[in-house]
Amino acid sequence: MKAVIVRTLFSTTTVYIYIKSAIATTDIRAQSHIMSYLVFGSTGYIGSRLVALLKDDGKSVHCAKSRIENYVDTANELDEIKPAYVLHAAGLTGRPNIDWCEVNKIQTVQVNVIASQNLADMCYQRGIHMTNYATGCIYDYVEGTEHACGGNPFTEEDEPNYKGSFYSETKIYAEKIISQFPNVLTLRVRMPISADLHPRSFVTKIAQYEKLINYPNSVSVLTELLPISLDMTSKKLTGLYNFTNPGTVSHNEVMDLYREFIDPTKVTTNFSIEEQAKVIKSGRCNNHLDVSKLQKLYPEIPEVHVALRRAFEKMSNDGLAVKREE
Repeated sequence: MKAVIVRTLFSTTTVYIYIKSAIATTDIRAQSHIMSYLVFGSTGYIGSRLVALLKDDGKSVHCAKSRIENYVDTANELDEIKPAYVLHAAGLTGRPNIDWCEVNKIQTVQVNVIASQNLADMCYQRGIHMTNYATGCIYDYVEGTEHACGGNPFTEEDEPNYKGSFYSETKIYAEKIISQFPNVLTLRVRMPISADLHPRSFVTKIAQYEKLINYPNSVSVLTELLPISLDMTSKKLTGLYNFTNPGTVSHNEVMDLYREFIDPTKVTTNFSIEEQAKVIKSGRCNNHLDVSKLQKLYPEIPEVHVALRRAFEKMSNDGLAVKREE
């Protein structure tokens, strides 16, 4: 009663403003809570970029503290945060590369298959939309068929045909199950490239070698594509999408840009897939992914050569070029 008596001392207008302000504050907090994002793999190559983009856009974003292979911890975090969106960018690709997965198969299965499927199921049970950042490294050119190098690109409906690496096998298993959940958007990222020299960027990886194969491949220029992925998430789109820039680019073309913008002294030569197989533990696939399904929604996505030149220009402008001796 005292609170009521005290409030009668204020004017009617003042009471009205006070109440309205309190209600507005509550509404804002509730809306922020409802529209929040929970990012798994938030410290990784793709996940950290997603977090930065969301924060720059003023979104409410939480970096998952639980590891997806820990079922109880993950479930508890989902129940505590109650996000509207989960971004799944966690997974094992191995260090320094996917060869690691060949000798650590149990851990690879536990994270890439079992834990990823469990996360999709936990989100489904809670009515949470999940965006799954998957891989397009599940196809390989097959000479003498419609999918030979230079032939028809692989669509989302084509059955994955590449099992030359254990990493790719696990991603195929996971995708087949996860794609059954109606709350999941799966984006097949391939040979990701960012406008920097991050160790996980395809550019940085191949720049470390003196010998390279030279095949046309679909790649994902993250600076162009990750903002689109977040737009797809906000619209709660679901289903399976090849998530690369239109067209293909060869290893030699990427290194030509590297020499033009970063290090003109870098020298590389080519060798065959058979020669490459002698120095790696697992195979590497080469493919062209059809992105017409994605382009129907986002026709402005730049062709791969245009996107790559933009990325290299930014790297050069940011001072990443090797300084030439006077």
